[in-house]
Amino acid sequence: MNNFWIILFHTYLNKLKSKSFIVMTILSVVIVLALTNINNIINLFDKNGGKDKIAVLDETGQLYEPFKQQLNTINKKIILTQYKGSEKEAEAAVEKGKFDAVIQLSLNEQQMPIATSKAMSIADTELFSDLERGLQQLKTMMTASNIKLTPQQLQKLYEPVSFKKIALEKNAKTEEQLNQAKGLVDILLFVIYISVIMYANMIAMEVATEKSSRVMEILISSVSPIKQMFAKILGIGFLSLTQLAVFLLTGYYSLKSNMDTLKGGFLSVSGLGDIPASTIIYAVIFFVLGYFLYATLAAFLGSLVSRIEDIQQMITPMNMLVFAGLMIAMFGLGKPDSPFITVTSYIPFFTPMIMFLRVGMLTIPVWEALIGIGILLTTIIILAIFGAKVYRGGVLMYGKSNSYKDIKKALQLTKN
Repeated sequence: MNNFWIILFHTYLNKLKSKSFIVMTILSVVIVLALTNINNIINLFDKNGGKDKIAVLDETGQLYEPFKQQLNTINKKIILTQYKGSEKEAEAAVEKGKFDAVIQLSLNEQQMPIATSKAMSIADTELFSDLERGLQQLKTMMTASNIKLTPQQLQKLYEPVSFKKIALEKNAKTEEQLNQAKGLVDILLFVIYISVIMYANMIAMEVATEKSSRVMEILISSVSPIKQMFAKILGIGFLSLTQLAVFLLTGYYSLKSNMDTLKGGFLSVSGLGDIPASTIIYAVIFFVLGYFLYATLAAFLGSLVSRIEDIQQMITPMNMLVFAGLMIAMFGLGKPDSPFITVTSYIPFFTPMIMFLRVGMLTIPVWEALIGIGILLTTIIILAIFGAKVYRGGVLMYGKSNSYKDIKKALQLTKN
């Protein structure tokens, strides 16, 4: 057993101290900090502090004030200024950067408001959409006035319809709970996808590297293949948990520091504080089982290649399985109760993502989740037994080896 722990900690510490791991972790932390402070970064480069200054040319002399009132209800960051000069002078002011755009208000033949907006670029679709909405509301108000609708009647006309959604299933999740669960499911799906692609590939690369250096022949004679394989899997697993802990703690504290001024704090704003403990437990279980499933598969696939450059070709089908699971999960976020999602949640290579999707978004019986966990555990055990046999023979195979036909050769070497 000492050999197992020696290989485990050697794998963990060797990767932990590597320059590539340190650089990747630092870059990832920088990206996490950038994403959680994106609004501050945008405002830093925005000379107007995120506000748009618009010059208004009112040809009628009566549209500016009501248009300004309507726009204030839509976007308070749009600052309107009534421009007294000519159209050419307003355009020149925009070219000099004094204004972001100029909008010219006038009336058509039916005495309804129309507008023409000019800017250096029309790429800011949000700005022009808000200006159009403001003008549309002004037109609605003027039309209501012409047909002598009272403000109360106009309010009744545009009052939102009452539409309640009630689930008849016992203990079904409310709409608020579904939105909260969707956020956690989104995060876990992303974490599983990135973790499997990154860390499972790292395991395969580690095996292929040792094999190419001929160290494997010495290791295989002193340590049983299953001990060696799982020592590497756990070593990389601890490495992944270390790195993920750094990412999550950095993201959490960065978000918390930016949201302290908001009512209720970070957990209230994000909704994560109300996530049931059972959902978080399922998230951890399916993440860990998903990692072991693909890590075991990657370890024995890595044992089949002799050259590091062949590793990507060998593990590409595994990466495609992970990608397929992610795509199915993305579809399932919109229809988590569809028969297709139910069936695929019991396919072991998709279970970590799809079954957790169902657990998070639906109220399913506990036995269904336990069946999914059982399927995963059974598949991991089968892969471990089969993988150990392939691993033991595969690490002794050298030369060009990048075909799945080599699994048969590896098994034959194991028997010998």
